[in-house]
Amino acid sequence: MLSRRAFSLATLAVAGAGLLAGCAGSPGEEGTPDGTTKLRLVSSDAERDPGDAAAVPAAVASVHALGAGLWRLLATGDDNVALSPYSVAVALGMTVNGAAGTTRSEMLDVLVAGTAADLNAGLNALTQHIESLAGRQVALDAANQLFGQQDVPWEPAFLDTLARSYGAGMRTVDFVHATEAARKAVNRWTADRTHDRIEEILPPDSVSAMTRLVLVNTLYFKAPWLEPFERTLTTDGDFHRADGTVVQVPMMRATIGAAVGTGDGWTSVRLPYADNALAMTVVLPDPGREVDVDALPAILAAAEPGSVELSVPRWTFRTAKALKDPLSALGMPTAFDEAAADFTQMTESDDPLVIDDVLHQVFVAVDEDGTEAAAATAVVVRASSALVVDRTVTVDRPFLFVIHDVEHGTPLFVGRVADPRS
Repeated sequence: MLSRRAFSLATLAVAGAGLLAGCAGSPGEEGTPDGTTKLRLVSSDAERDPGDAAAVPAAVASVHALGAGLWRLLATGDDNVALSPYSVAVALGMTVNGAAGTTRSEMLDVLVAGTAADLNAGLNALTQHIESLAGRQVALDAANQLFGQQDVPWEPAFLDTLARSYGAGMRTVDFVHATEAARKAVNRWTADRTHDRIEEILPPDSVSAMTRLVLVNTLYFKAPWLEPFERTLTTDGDFHRADGTVVQVPMMRATIGAAVGTGDGWTSVRLPYADNALAMTVVLPDPGREVDVDALPAILAAAEPGSVELSVPRWTFRTAKALKDPLSALGMPTAFDEAAADFTQMTESDDPLVIDDVLHQVFVAVDEDGTEAAAATAVVVRASSALVVDRTVTVDRPFLFVIHDVEHGTPLFVGRVADPRS
């Protein structure tokens, strides 16, 4: 076995509010706003594949499975939690194309995909479906970008695949001699794509002179409710936290037409956004019960048209998680193993690569007008990156929320509100 130095690859998945876009760049140089760093574009010229709608259901199943697995490992306490299963899936999907052997097979298993080609086809079609949901009132922005170490001989086939299936281009930076400038360049790009909701996906010391690649996915979302809440009806109300304490929080109130579902230990309410193609489903567990996230596809499918007298808190919070340990526990430890990771499909160099960590951040803000949400995931790889009311629902205790497309139920964001004040 070759001695492995610690070179890093970082994959970033960022989700937030914005316009959906992603394209492979063309050779050239691009200056940053302060003029201190220039990024050379070395992307593939391959055009984005059109996408096959028949591949979308399998991709949605992969996103659900990954989200459920991560949720079980991240939502173990009583704190607010949020993640973007879609964003993490796309980030890992890009990364798996550079993997081989056991590293690749484990990553595909975690993503519930048979082959990388199948995964690429599904995520490509799903992303283009999501892109199509952006409209006059709905901001929805997804983009993929690679930041690679200059002078590294990147595999043309790797770059071609990411261009065709993910619309991702590469900008070269100098992690070796200008680590901080490279980190700031990645953060600047990410902040721009998420309208400054994720300003520092790469915190200090998250990259080093050993970093070789950062793959970034961004998803930005902002939309008004189809039926906004009247601000004059918002009043303080009780919210019962999991520890038994009661806090006062602003409760939005409305009597609206909405799809409502019930099941074993839960009630759900689907709140559509403008244009009716996207929605937030609030899942309220019965007192003393918890919701199995594996049941989310069934919960989303169970909603039936009706009307509801609804009381739900306003909330704004952000979370940041390192996903190395959860992803290892889900079944892909080899990607993080300096002695065993195989990312030989990324470069023509003999320098081995290993994932250093996967960093994930989410921002969510919900008020009377609508929702704004942003998320970022970074995989850091080192070279070893007036109605008749049918029901009254008072959301006055910890609950789950899912922001999803209506047609397929793709979980763009999933979260738990344990304390709306946080």
